[in-house]
Amino acid sequence: MATEQRARPADEGANAAPHSVEARTIDWPAASRAAEAAAREAQQIGVRVNVAVVDACGNLAAFVRMPGAPLHSIEIAIDKAYTAVSFGLPTSRWSEALQSHSEAVRQGIVLRPRFIAFGGGLPITEDGQRIGGIGVSGGSEEQDGACAQAGLRSLGMADA
Repeated sequence: MATEQRARPADEGANAAPHSVEARTIDWPAASRAAEAAAREAQQIGVRVNVAVVDACGNLAAFVRMPGAPLHSIEIAIDKAYTAVSFGLPTSRWSEALQSHSEAVRQGIVLRPRFIAFGGGLPITEDGQRIGGIGVSGGSEEQDGACAQAGLRSLGMADA
């Protein structure tokens, strides 16, 4: 049976531009490696943390919870990763970044759900594109940041 071909309107011609874009995101093996490396770093420095890796859309891709890590830190780690991928900025740099904004922005953005403005969250970029974020919570800001950087290094990526 022959299939019928439907005529396309002029704006749907063969040369019409697509209505989508290619989007890259971290794959599960890389997300798992980064989370594990961050937890191993935490173990080496003697802290118990939660580690979250999110994909380019902010969805959870990998998670490690060390026994004894603070319970509130579960969501904080996820939100650090989410904030890092959302803006492409390490969460530790928000205090400085907000200084150039109005008082309304400085006071308002920190009230946004899932926004974290302290250390421990890093964007994961590959070839100049954000493919995910990593967030660590349970230690000090410096410890959380060091663990997140260990996660990046496990992927062969430079520290943010």
